[in-house]
Amino acid sequence: MTGNPPGERPLMTDRFTAFEGPRRLAAGPLADVALAVKRAEQQQAAEPILIFSDATGRAIDLDLRGEAHAVLARLAKPAPADDTTETSTQSEPRGRGRPKLGVVAREVTLLPRHWEWLNAQPGGASVALRKLVEQARRANGAAERQRAARDAAYHFMSAMAGNLPDFEEASRALFADDRRNFTRLIAPWPADIRDHVVKLAYADCAE
Repeated sequence: MTGNPPGERPLMTDRFTAFEGPRRLAAGPLADVALAVKRAEQQQAAEPILIFSDATGRAIDLDLRGEAHAVLARLAKPAPADDTTETSTQSEPRGRGRPKLGVVAREVTLLPRHWEWLNAQPGGASVALRKLVEQARRANGAAERQRAARDAAYHFMSAMAGNLPDFEEASRALFADDRRNFTRLIAPWPADIRDHVVKLAYADCAE
């Protein structure tokens, strides 16, 4: 085990970064990072090793027991299906026509005038709702990505830099989108931690 706190099951397609103390040990796809961490642990790493998801900034927990092929086999196993999704899809009879393609039923509460408007749209309420959601996702995509990047940076900072100088002030600058002040405040931090925080926070910004 890496000794990290338990979290969501990582995806093989995501990118991850491992730190041995304040030093970046490895970065890249999960399989590559896991094997690098395993080698470091076999060589009795001098400091604790943590693996972080670049997507969320949170530490993940991996089972690194056994040979490399056993580690990779465990990583390749699909994540357990969501119980709610599985129950809802299995309990509904499958009718004729096109398959549902992962559509899941959920309760939606609206006012009568909202239902009247939705039902009057081409394709009915379900089609109209899906179109509205997709339009909102496109319209708000940049803002949502920026918010996710700031959250990821903060999660990583909290784990790796919570005791470093000016952490609180840097956190406020991060969420205020004050990049100049933020980078000034974290400049004295260990280089690998500082650079990774900036990478997470401003991944979508033009260099």
